Amino acid sequence: MRAQPLTLVAASTALLALTTLPTPTVPYAYRTRGEPTAHGDDGVQAADLLARVRDCTPVSRGRYRLGAGQPATVPVCALPGAVFWKADMDIDCDGRPTARCNRRTDPQFSPTAAYEQSNGHRLDAARLPYVVLPAPSRIWDHRAHGVGGGSVAAVVYRDRVQYAVVGDIGPREVIGEASYATARRLGIPADPHGGGVRSGVTYIVFQHSRIGAIEDHAAAVETGERLARRLVNSGTATPPADAPRRRPPVADGGEGDPEAE
Repeated sequence: MRAQPLTLVAASTALLALTTLPTPTVPYAYRTRGEPTAHGDDGVQAADLLARVRDCTPVSRGRYRLGAGQPATVPVCALPGAVFWKADMDIDCDGRPTARCNRRTDPQFSPTAAYEQSNGHRLDAARLPYVVLPAPSRIWDHRAHGVGGGSVAAVVYRDRVQYAVVGDIGPREVIGEASYATARRLGIPADPHGGGVRSGVTYIVFQHSRIGAIEDHAAAVETGERLARRLVNSGTATPPADAPRRRPPVADGGEGDPEAE
């Protein structure tokens, strides 16, 4: 019954696709050089941020490893109003179990991350761009630098900038990890079992930048873009005391990133 109609339907569908296919768009969360922001102007470019992190003034007392058994080579460095480090990217899938992040896809999967959504639900690593901080130790205590859960970060890889939040805490001596969603939006292989990259990722975390609802990615992008622009233009990322804060969303979950499906 379906053999003959399928041929006609397939042909009609192909013709319709050629005439109605929408123009591809780049998610506002990241942009390459020359692509406009949602506000109609050029966003902060990866090259501009990388120019601000050429030199390192260490704030950590020691250095971090990129993985267990590797040499300690990565310091946490100071910027006006921010801290940064240059590392690899391992994939963090911890939080709410999904089709992308679960015990089958990630042998080290944990059903909880260090932080939760504003409504008490677990974070969704497949949808929410977040970065991982090393646990406080003698090497570095992020709490002493105004950084913690919900702080806004700019993650730079090649010519892309991805705004994210601090969403999880990792081992004391290891650095360089971000969520599945962060990797995917940066064009990094996001498979938690064998994905990631070995080098070339810069993490910039803005001090005293915590947003009201950790799952509100739009607020993270808005805040990150503003602080990144201030860092590039004036050399400081310190937010003004009267900076407005977005109200937390009522609905559960993040912004529904279709790329994570």
